[in-house]
Amino acid sequence: MEYRPTIGLEIHAELKTRTKMFCDSANDPDEARPNVNICPICTAHPGTLPAINREAVRHILRIGTAVGGTIADWSEFDRKSYFYPDIPKGYQISQYAHPLVSGGTLAGVALTRIHLEEDTARSIHVGGKAGDTERSECTEGGKSFVDFNRAGIPLMELVTEPVIHDAKTAGDFARELQLLLRALGVGEANLEKGEMRIEANVSVSNKEGKLGTKVEVKNLNSFRSVERAIAFEIDRQIALLEKGGEVIQETRGWDETKQITFHQRSKEVSADYRYFPEPDLPKLFLSEIPEFSPENIRASLPELPWERRTRYAPLGLKTDDVEFIIASDVRNIFFDAVIQELGDTRESVILAANYFISDLAGESDGITPASFAKLIRMVSAGDLSSRGAKDVLMVIVKGGGDPEKIAKEKGLVQVHDTTVLTAVVEVVLAQEGKAVQEYKNGKQAALQYLVGKAMRESRGAGNPETLREILLAKLNLK
Repeated sequence: MEYRPTIGLEIHAELKTRTKMFCDSANDPDEARPNVNICPICTAHPGTLPAINREAVRHILRIGTAVGGTIADWSEFDRKSYFYPDIPKGYQISQYAHPLVSGGTLAGVALTRIHLEEDTARSIHVGGKAGDTERSECTEGGKSFVDFNRAGIPLMELVTEPVIHDAKTAGDFARELQLLLRALGVGEANLEKGEMRIEANVSVSNKEGKLGTKVEVKNLNSFRSVERAIAFEIDRQIALLEKGGEVIQETRGWDETKQITFHQRSKEVSADYRYFPEPDLPKLFLSEIPEFSPENIRASLPELPWERRTRYAPLGLKTDDVEFIIASDVRNIFFDAVIQELGDTRESVILAANYFISDLAGESDGITPASFAKLIRMVSAGDLSSRGAKDVLMVIVKGGGDPEKIAKEKGLVQVHDTTVLTAVVEVVLAQEGKAVQEYKNGKQAALQYLVGKAMRESRGAGNPETLREILLAKLNLK
């Protein structure tokens, strides 16, 4: 029987702001000391009142504009009630009926909404069961600790439409979102640090136009985990239905070690949260705030990832190389400067990408775009061999310097003088009679062998193409 999987994603990402969402406590995700960045507001002392972080709202509007969403003219915050030790108020301030952004598309996937809320505190369990690291139960004799540094950090929630039908598309979408958040400068979105958290709603159905029972999968802390967990859950649900079983609506975790999903709890529905408008915060009339006008928000957007891909397309770079470069603003800025130095010469740019990615691994510390471009021009002109270029690069990275000067000092500049190189070839031909005969008998590999010998005879200084031409001319006369 043919089953069709359907996946929708819910992705939370911490936003990069100076302070938390509703108070003046510092927003510092790297703070290692527990309960340092806290105040009466984010720890929910009685009588305290929240205030909206203007920068966080602007971040959401910029994200929404980048993905072509509809920006709300009027919005509000809501109370979402649920009880966990990491929710200090007993409710979370979020958005329900009137999100800041509706619709939009990213990586070909339709979006439902993008809204703003506050993050929870962090639970640390000693002696707890394997599973949900945030909210697992402790075994007998175990202890639970709560660090409120994270409580109240601005949190974006993005919800996709249920239009994804395979694990790879889901993973690619999440990668593209991380790339967008970094390009916009609104957050680092590091999964391993919990700054971006992905939940997948997975269902399967064998009936055209009808969705199956939705299962939410959590604990997805890498893109590979997203793809593996979705693939496992699809197979699990299909196997269950094939046996005549029934898929139940639930929340399941992902066990990275066992590579399986496991039951955590019954899935809540919106009624369980008892949403109602947050009475302690004003309504947002966005059209009345000049800095939030569509024109100002659009003007604040940098070049977006897909725009970078389009710009690089005519240069003939490999897809993987383009993705590596645009994944980091530092890499992108450096490589753009190199392109400008090279004058958009297609062959030189491709060569530059090879050295930048393979030999520098995208790290540009110690070398300027102008210096790197000069090195590439020397290789393109045949003045420096590939091996010589690598050696010069390492010298520059460690201590700086001019590529041409370094190459001369180390005797790496290639010789083009045919008189000098002809003498080198004559010596090689006199020493390698066997290889000469093999070439005459039709063995083409013998020619490359002779070129290599000539390179060694010239101590690496001979231009290989010039040596090859001289060898061919001499061999054809013999």
